[in-house]
Amino acid sequence: MPLFEYKAVEPSGETVQGTMEAASLDMVILKLQEAGNIPLQARESGAGGFSLGGFRIGRRGMNTREVGEFTQQLSTLLGAGLPMDRSLQVLLDLAENDRVKRTVAEIRDKVRGGGSLSDALEEQHGAFNRLFINMVRAGEIGGTLDVTLARLSDYLERSKELKDSVVSALIYPIMLLLLAAGSLVLLLVYVIPQFTPIFEELGGDLPLITRIVLVVGEVLQNFWWLIILLVALGVWRFRVMLADAEKRFAWDLRVLSLRWVGDLVGKMETARLTRTLGTLLTNGVPLLSALSIARNVLSNTVLRQDVGDASREVKTGGGLARALAKAERFPRLALQMISVGEETGQLDGMLMKVADTYDTEVRNTIDRLLSVFTPVVTLLLAVLIGTIVLSVLLAILSVNDLVG
Repeated sequence: MPLFEYKAVEPSGETVQGTMEAASLDMVILKLQEAGNIPLQARESGAGGFSLGGFRIGRRGMNTREVGEFTQQLSTLLGAGLPMDRSLQVLLDLAENDRVKRTVAEIRDKVRGGGSLSDALEEQHGAFNRLFINMVRAGEIGGTLDVTLARLSDYLERSKELKDSVVSALIYPIMLLLLAAGSLVLLLVYVIPQFTPIFEELGGDLPLITRIVLVVGEVLQNFWWLIILLVALGVWRFRVMLADAEKRFAWDLRVLSLRWVGDLVGKMETARLTRTLGTLLTNGVPLLSALSIARNVLSNTVLRQDVGDASREVKTGGGLARALAKAERFPRLALQMISVGEETGQLDGMLMKVADTYDTEVRNTIDRLLSVFTPVVTLLLAVLIGTIVLSVLLAILSVNDLVG
């Protein structure tokens, strides 16, 4: 049977770690629980396992995996009845590097000094964002901090899953593009120039397509550094443009107007917005405060402004669905579902259903786009390589005619 490594908390509150042979990861967790222990981590020796991956919150402090583990493990310990001080000490003992130890130690010291967990997190210099801190504060006020942390852990994991699904889906087309570009550069820079001395020695006029291919190959061979410089300059200019608020707004508006890309971005932002709103409302955060926090999770500045406008409309007594509908940029299905949630008094639950719906929609849309993109790129690569090969064949035939 495989060997598993584990970390757990005993009924006495002591942290233990060791190894165990078991048929599966679930069996390890079950055996630990049957012994009265609280499992924190379990994994097969030399592999990853029962460890929640999170996402990066802020630019300092813990990384994505560490934030996820901190949230999930703290929720588990508090839910098992350990006091906050003892739970943070356990997490400090489990910390795997100095950065995590320093962060957890500062949080523990603040709590020991009489401060709340939310205040301790807020003093981490932006390591935890407003969403995280406000949800924790709401859990503290409602006396359900362990439940709130569990919901927050689920929120982080689902958000990460959506992001990972998009990134994973883009890996293959990006690799395909790189392969296509590499194949073309190899042909133009190393293969085609081998024929140039032969064509020059035999003389005669070469076909136009052959001359074009030779010129392109010569440019790539002699001025590759200039091409790289121009690309780097273009990337820098694009980043500078996005740093300007007005130009960024115009760019985001243009992105939303694109037929397929705009639809995909709209669905992704809708899923992100509704999941954040639903999670905040479930944990007792007022709607206006939730809107103020949730708008900051949107990356598209146009939709972010629309949510800000909707927040002002809600503040005057308007409904959320009607306020969002005025922008005419959010999906109609989402607005109808939100409206039903408002009418039935189940807005938080309906927002989570909207998020689940559009998580699925995003994955389906990406699959459809890739089903079109992949054969198009493959066909384009075949045409370009075929053109290069044809240029060489035409040149050889023209030379044979001259010799003949």
